[in-house]
Amino acid sequence: MSQERITTLLNENRSYLPPEHGKTSAWVCGAEEYDALCRRALEDPSDFWGARASQLVHWFKRWDKVLEADEVNHKYKWFTGGKLNASFNCIDRHLISGRRNKAALIWQGEKETDVRCYTYQMLYTEVCRVAHALSSLRIRKGDHVALYMPMIPELFIAMLACARIGAIHTAIFSGYAEGGVRSRIQGCKARVVITADAAVRGGKFKPLKANLDPILEKCPSVAHVVVVKHAGLENVHMQRNRDIWWHDLIDDFTLNPDFPCEPMDSNDTLFLLHTSGSTGKPTGVMHSTGGYLTYAAHTTQWCFDMRDDDVYWCTADAGWITGHTYGVYGPLSLGATTLMFEGIPTWPYPDRYWRIVENFRVNILYTAPTVIRSLMRMNEAWTERYDLRSLRILGSVGEPINPEAWQWYHKHIGSGELPIVDTWWQTETGGAMIAPMPYATKLKPGSASKPLPGIDATVMGSAARDGEEPEAGCKAGHLVIRRPWPGMMQGVFNDEEKYQSYFSRFGCYASGDAAEIDQDGYFWILGRIDDSINVSGHRLSTAEIEAVLATCPEVGEAAVVPMPHALKGEGIYAYVVTRDEVPWSADLRAKLRDAVRRDIGALATPEYIQFVDGMPKTTSGKIIRRMLRKIAGDSYEDIGDTTSLAEPEVIPKIISGHRNLVAGRHETENAPEGGDNSNAE
Repeated sequence: MSQERITTLLNENRSYLPPEHGKTSAWVCGAEEYDALCRRALEDPSDFWGARASQLVHWFKRWDKVLEADEVNHKYKWFTGGKLNASFNCIDRHLISGRRNKAALIWQGEKETDVRCYTYQMLYTEVCRVAHALSSLRIRKGDHVALYMPMIPELFIAMLACARIGAIHTAIFSGYAEGGVRSRIQGCKARVVITADAAVRGGKFKPLKANLDPILEKCPSVAHVVVVKHAGLENVHMQRNRDIWWHDLIDDFTLNPDFPCEPMDSNDTLFLLHTSGSTGKPTGVMHSTGGYLTYAAHTTQWCFDMRDDDVYWCTADAGWITGHTYGVYGPLSLGATTLMFEGIPTWPYPDRYWRIVENFRVNILYTAPTVIRSLMRMNEAWTERYDLRSLRILGSVGEPINPEAWQWYHKHIGSGELPIVDTWWQTETGGAMIAPMPYATKLKPGSASKPLPGIDATVMGSAARDGEEPEAGCKAGHLVIRRPWPGMMQGVFNDEEKYQSYFSRFGCYASGDAAEIDQDGYFWILGRIDDSINVSGHRLSTAEIEAVLATCPEVGEAAVVPMPHALKGEGIYAYVVTRDEVPWSADLRAKLRDAVRRDIGALATPEYIQFVDGMPKTTSGKIIRRMLRKIAGDSYEDIGDTTSLAEPEVIPKIISGHRNLVAGRHETENAPEGGDNSNAE
């Protein structure tokens, strides 16, 4: 596929100027100020980042040097010599700044009546009690604590308590099954695991403590398990001398809850978090205290124009980096009110998000494109029932948002007025890298816009090596970051070779994503580098084919992967989720093929189009395409660990449908409604 064709498809003609209202009080109030900040940050990065660290973070001891760089080994230490504590920055300093009685955390459970609110004073008390409790279990600075928990306040409290005493927390998504949980606990040699009796999802209980017990038989490092009584399950097995109820443990520290913060070196590890792993093997990413916290606060403030009276809702689970940076550390370090929700957007009805926005007068909503697309499939009447006028800024995270979903979000949730902050970043980067400034950047639907001030991003072509510039005229290629930034990972836990692999190809940080830069300097994320298909020697972008399929009104979501082909080398296999009440039919399949043939060319026509009820996704909204590639290639036995999926049950349905499709059986080509569609294409 030619560069010109990719540009024609992905560079949207539609654009939107930032709103005028709110500009005068914005942190970055216009294009000229944005450009000036970018110039300053690149001309004198030490001055720029030093100023931001001074403005946003409380230091027990100021740093000696902003950045110490070992370019040969790609090791970067930020704010060396500085002393601070992340828990102090997220709680204690707000007690003396007039926010003591301000709401810090609002939790909405799956039941409408399950609501808890913590002021900063209340959060301080709870975090100190848990810090005391962990200390009583002999947890000290540098020890690892695993958090296998649902989205309940105790999860945020445990994270901040670990930070308070200098322990390294490892959050484990509660949707993982045995393999995913065991590998993470074993990998970090956790001494304590904090969990709950069960998680609540879609009106059902998922036992966590019962799942954990057989796992711990192979985790000898674990001395204690602390269990939150959340779902009220009966007959929870508690092993003597190892298992302790959360409420029993912290009740001993009610009278004098104060617990002093451990002064941490700026480059001490704050947390360890595993990526989902595009190759199937999780990567243990380590983040520092000083650099990470500075970058979390910096990007939260500027990307979302965070104000003191904002109610902010990041919908991501805290088992993922988005929940860490923009659910906990970013908003709380700025003294904001952060909202936490245990539930899903479509249960019991697809109005749940909008009901929460109205109930708590949410000002900033940060969610995933997959959520937006799933709600697009429902009738817009679900949004029209609620007063969403409190919203000021909308955000998108997790994967590139297609222009159609962007437009729906903008029109039906933002009333055609609100800026959409579409962010590109990764677990390894710690925070947003490419994103618009809500009151400074012209928006193009589907584009993550431009790099933030201080981020030196570009694309390099396939022939570039060791930091060379892209080939002449190259606008699309590998997305790389040429200079260090405070939020970047410290390393990969116990895997130096993996860490170096991020830098080995170009001599700077290679994201593994493909991107295009248009004539205005806007970045268009094309997906993972390996999300491309070589058909008869022609390399096609899967994102391009998906974008064409997504323009069809019958399509709610599409994913395209390569499949083995005897003549072409690789063929194109498409998975399609239709909108509600749209029949699965041969006619629709033909229409979709014609759309791709018409918009891109015959070479891009899918060999197969399989209709599915849903995609294999993490709860952060990321489609696990390697699993779809395995199924398309008939590699059912090598599909990998499915424990990271939000809904593992979609996999056998997709496999069954694939077998029917390639066998030429089309008996169940009716609408998804009614009957078992596990064999439908």
